[in-house]
Order: sequence, then structure tokens, then C-alpha cells
Amino acid sequence: MIELSIIIPVFNEKNTILTIINKINNLDIKKQIIVVDDFSNDGTKEVLYQNQNKIDLLLCHKKNLGKGKAIRTAQKHVIGKYTIIQDGDLEYDPSDYLKILNCFEKKEISVVYGSRVLGKKRYNLSNFISLSRVFFNHILTIFSNILNKQKLTDAHTCYKAFSSELFKNIILEENGFAFCPEITTKISKLNIEIKEVPISYNGRNYNEGKKISYIDGIRAIYVLIKYKFFSKSTIESNNK
Repeated sequence: MIELSIIIPVFNEKNTILTIINKINNLDIKKQIIVVDDFSNDGTKEVLYQNQNKIDLLLCHKKNLGKGKAIRTAQKHVIGKYTIIQDGDLEYDPSDYLKILNCFEKKEISVVYGSRVLGKKRYNLSNFISLSRVFFNHILTIFSNILNKQKLTDAHTCYKAFSSELFKNIILEENGFAFCPEITTKISKLNIEIKEVPISYNGRNYNEGKKISYIDGIRAIYVLIKYKFFSKSTIESNNK
């Protein structure tokens, strides 16, 4: 049985995507690698096609639709017991999958987030691109916790992992980076606990290809409110 399905939404990451795929393939776990190319125009798609033997499923958008849409594209193809989201850069280390899987196995839980700050007395600023980014990530996490009655330390981490049975039945609607606040809020509305485990993090700057911006932070606030108070549909009525 496949233990872990890894969804990699990717846009213009030709310099790092193969490194990430190789790191994942070196892990001693039964896995499924799903890469969704979001209409890259820097040569990423060509790298993926040249190394398709290292990927279980390669899906390509015909136009740029966003990270959330890429995750939605992959959602129905998941076959592993658990599912995790992986970016195509080198900010997150796939070796941390083992911590997350161990967490699933030790307790009867359905959702695990990898926290970049859990267990640390303060943010390691050398791993984040700026003090302001640390501040806004912290504020957004606090706002998310208040709204969703959670106690997360890092609500906007990339490493979000789920039991696939749950993940495949959550109705996802957001196309962009707002996938994060959307799914966190929908998990809260299902009264499902989110367990956190500490992970490593090596943030990159905009010159190195970082794409998320302050506009996405504003969008996150809107999305948190939207799905907390104005959206009724969270789970599919049947598994499609």
C-alpha cells in the first residue's frame, strides 16, 4: 500500500524542482509523487518531462491558475494513505515527512502541520527573509487561531498533511495561496484537531524566486472570514 502521496504544485522552479524530486525519491517510504506544473515558462516543464520516470504522475495546466488550483487538480488522483503538500523550491526539507508520518501513527489523528516555529523560543530570523514577514506570519496565525478556535503556531506552513480519506473529500475552492487559510478553516469547521510537529525551514527571498506577497496576506484574512462565516459546503456528500 502507498503510504504517502506527495502533491507538488510548481511554477517556474527549473533550478530546484529536480533536487526536490530526488530528495523525495531517496526517502525509504512507499510514496506517490504527483507534480502539477502550473504553466511554467522558464523551462520547468521541460525538466519535468525529461525526468518523468522519477514522477508517478505529471499533470500540466494549459494556463497559470495558481497553487490552490494545482492542488485541486491533483486531489482526485491521490492514492496514498496520507497526503502532504510540497513546494517546488528548497525551503522545506522532505526528510521531515518521517516526523509527520510518525505523528500519524502514534495517535489517531487526521491532520498534521509541520511548524517552522514550534519548539523554538523565537523565530530564527536567518531562515526567514525579513522581520516584517515573521511579524505578519505571526499575526495571521493569531487571527486564524482566534477565528477557528485553534492553537497553531504556524497556520500558513506549506507542510500540511492529511489522511487521504479526509483530504479527498474536502471541497476546495481557492486557486491561489489562499488554499492555506481555506483548508485550515474548513478543518476547524469539521471540529478536527490539527497536530503540529517541528520542521526545518530555509526561506528564500524574492530574487531567488519567492512568489507569495503581502497581497496574499490580505487575501488570507478575507478567506478566513469567508469560509468561517459565509461558506456552508466543506465535505463532499460522496467520494467522487
